[in-house]
Amino acid sequence: MLSISGIPIEVCKKNIKNMHLYVKPPDGKVTISAPLSMRDDAIERFARTRVSWIKKQLTKFDDQPRQSEREYVSGETLYIWGKQYYLQTEYGGRNSLVLSGDKAALTVRKESSAEQRDNFVREWCRDLLKTEIERLMPKWEKTTGLKAASWQTKYMTTRWGTCNRATGKIWLNLQLAKKTPECLEYIILHELVHLVEKTHNKRFVSLMDKYMPMWKEVRATLNGQALDYME
Repeated sequence: MLSISGIPIEVCKKNIKNMHLYVKPPDGKVTISAPLSMRDDAIERFARTRVSWIKKQLTKFDDQPRQSEREYVSGETLYIWGKQYYLQTEYGGRNSLVLSGDKAALTVRKESSAEQRDNFVREWCRDLLKTEIERLMPKWEKTTGLKAASWQTKYMTTRWGTCNRATGKIWLNLQLAKKTPECLEYIILHELVHLVEKTHNKRFVSLMDKYMPMWKEVRATLNGQALDYME
C-alpha cells in the first residue's frame, strides 16, 4: 500500500508486462497493477507522476451522490443491464420483481429483513444473467472456435470473471447483471481467450482485438476510470 499526497493506493503485483492505474467505482478506490519484477520505488515514482490525474478522477467521485446501505425500500435505485430503476416496494405473500419503464416493482413479505430481500434480488439477477449467458456463450464460442467445458455464476468482489484452464470451466460474476450487455460479452470473450492464453500478453491482446475491436472501451466502462502505463 502506498500513500501519495494523502491518497492511499493499493498495489497489486501480477504476472503482467505493463502497469495499470485504476480509480474504481463506487468509492474511487485507487489501485495500481504492476509486473512482478517491478521495483517498489519505480511504482512509487509512477504514482507520483500521476497524482494530478488521480485527483481529477477522485473529484468526479466526490461529486456523485453516495448510496446508503441498501434496505430495498421504495425510492432506492437498482441497476439492471446498465439501466437505472427506481424501487417501488410493496408487501405481499410471494416475492417478485417486475421491471417497467424506469420502475422496479418489488414485492416482499413485510416482515422480511434487508438481507432476505437482498438474497431474493440476487437470485433474481442470477436467473436473468444465466439466461443471457446461455444466449451469448454459444455466439462467442462459434466466433472464436473456443469452447468452455462448463460455466457457472457466483458473487465476486475482485474479479468480473475467471477460468480454470485445466478443467475449461469459466466463472462469471453475478454482478455483471448490473452492467450493460456489452460488458457481459466482453467478459465472456475475455475468459474464453484465457482458455488458450494464460496472461495478458501480445497474443491475448491480438485475439481480443480480432474478435472485439472495441474491447478496451468496453473494459473502461466496466472498470471505471483507468490509466494504462506501457513500458
